[in-house]
Amino acid sequence: MLNPDDLYLAKNSILSDERLRDLPLVVAFSSPQDAGATAGQFGTFLLDNLKHVAIAEFDSDQLHDYRARRPHIVFNRDHFEDPVFPKLKLYVVEDSLDKPFLLLTGSEPDFQWQRFQQALLSIVRTLDPSLVVLVSAFPMPVPHTRPMPVTAHGSRKDLIEGISPWRPKADLHANMTNLLEVLFTENGFDTVGFGINIPQYVSDADLPQGTLTALEHVSMATRLAFPSDELREAARAVHGQINEQVKENPEIGR
Repeated sequence: MLNPDDLYLAKNSILSDERLRDLPLVVAFSSPQDAGATAGQFGTFLLDNLKHVAIAEFDSDQLHDYRARRPHIVFNRDHFEDPVFPKLKLYVVEDSLDKPFLLLTGSEPDFQWQRFQQALLSIVRTLDPSLVVLVSAFPMPVPHTRPMPVTAHGSRKDLIEGISPWRPKADLHANMTNLLEVLFTENGFDTVGFGINIPQYVSDADLPQGTLTALEHVSMATRLAFPSDELREAARAVHGQINEQVKENPEIGR
C-alpha cells in the first residue's frame, strides 16, 4: 500500500494542537447513495451557518471518480464559468454556543478506500476525539407523513438505546461510513451512527426533513447546539410540496 499520509494535506503543528484533542468528530459524506441528500446537506448546512476553519484536505484527484460523478459547471449565455470540484476536508467548527467540534465532510471517496481509512485513522489517533458520530441515510418503505425513523448503531450503547425498535440482521453493500465505524470501534474509539430512513418514493430528492432529523440526533449525542430554524422552515415547505404531488399520484398515495 502507498503511504496513506500522502492522501491529505495538513500542518502537523495544527493537528498536534492540544485545543483540538478530545473533541467530538462528526462524519457526513455526500454520495449518489446518500438518500435525500441527507448527509451531504448536513455538512453543507453546518458550514454555511457556523464558524469553521479547514485543518486538513484530502486529495480528490486520487480519491474521486470524475467520470462517474462529474464536476458541476455553469453555462452563462456564451461561455462556461464557476466549475465546482469535489472536496473532502476536515474542519474545526464552533457550534451556536462557541463550543468546538470536528467535522469531516465532502464527497465520499470512490477510490483507495483502505488507504483512505488508514490515512484518516492516523489523523484520528493524533486528535483522539471524545466521540465519533457518523451520519448516513438510506431509502426505506416509510411514509413522509410521520417522523422519519432512525437506525442507530455503534459502540456507545447508551447513546443508541431506545432509538431503533426494529433491529434486523442484514447483509449489505458497505459504504465508507459503515467501514469507518468498524475501523474506529476496533481501534478503541467510541462511535455512534445515525442512519436516517428516507421514504423511498422521494429518496432521490433533496429532503431537509432528513437533514433536520440527523441534526437533532447528532445534537443529542454530542450536546452541541445547532441552528435549525432555516431547516425547519424548508422542511415544512417541502412537506407541503410532497403532499401536493401525492394527491396527484394515487399510486404513491397508496
